[in-house]
This record gives sequence, structure tokens and C-alpha cells, in this order.
Amino acid sequence: MMSAGKDIQDIRDKLGLVHIYTGKGKGKTTAALGLALRAMGNGLNVAMVQFMKAPQQYGEYEISRDLPNFTLLPMGRDCLVYEGKAKQADYDAAANALKKAEELIQSREYDLVILDEVNVTAHMGLINVEDVVRVVKQRPPKVELVLTGRYAPKEFMDLADLITEMRCLKHPYERGIQARDGIER
Repeated sequence: MMSAGKDIQDIRDKLGLVHIYTGKGKGKTTAALGLALRAMGNGLNVAMVQFMKAPQQYGEYEISRDLPNFTLLPMGRDCLVYEGKAKQADYDAAANALKKAEELIQSREYDLVILDEVNVTAHMGLINVEDVVRVVKQRPPKVELVLTGRYAPKEFMDLADLITEMRCLKHPYERGIQARDGIER
């Protein structure tokens, strides 16, 4: 699958940047998925490791099985993790997600790797900031990375080539409207 007239090697030769989508506004994972869709449309292979999401919780998991050059690995637990109240299982899940992300990055099978909710995972202390920095710095050339989630640590932002901060100006949650399938999950 690729756009007509585009040379895949030329596209791959220009990869290798680090993106951060952070902030308290909605749309960080959605922006990463939009980038993934664009990359796949240009023939690139994409992997997404979800640090705080479990399988079957979000709509992207359902559609991912139908996309031939998209690997989605939801590796979080099926419950919310509250800052300061994490259980050992939360630490284990985060460590496993980082290990899997590093394997995917180093495999050279993927042109774009998204570490979804890695920022908040590190902020909460479920994984070490230094470990993520090491993974980012040791990535092979021409592997594009996206780190999403609130509270991106300064150490991540120092490595980034692009940082987008989502701000919430108004949200239906303020009116009591809960997260809806197909829109927020």
C-alpha cells in the first residue's frame, strides 16, 4: 500500500525525528493515530505500544487487526492507575511495555513507532525517565518516534524535534458527558 509515484526509500531516508504530543487537552493519541494513518498510506510500517491501555478498551484496537502494516500492542492493565496508588502489576506492565517498545524500535521492521501514554507513565514513576531517554537515543537511524501523554518530562522534550501541546479550552466532561465509544475510546 503506497501513494502512486512516491519512492518508499526516499521517504524512509528522511525519517528519524522525535515527536511529542502532550498537554491536558484531548487528542494526543488521536494525533498519533492520524500520523500513523498517513505513514501507512505512504507505505511505511507502523507500530504502536500503548503503555496505559488494555486490549479491547479502545476502538483503534478493533480496526488495527485489519491494517496489514500496523502493529498495535495495548500493554496496560484494564483499570485506571492513579498517581501514588500504583500496584506492582502496574510497574510490571509498564516495564514490559518499554521492553517491547525497545524491541520493536531496534528490530528495524518499523519506520514509525508510537509510545502511547509513555509520558504520563514516566511522570507517575512507573518507568524510569532515564530508561526511556536511553531507548530514544539508541534508536536506529531513520526510525521516527512519537511519545504521547500528559506531563512529558523535560528530558523527553529536550530530545524532541517536534512538540505539540494540547490544551483543553472546553470539554463535554465538564457538563457530565462521560467518554463515549467511537469518539473518546
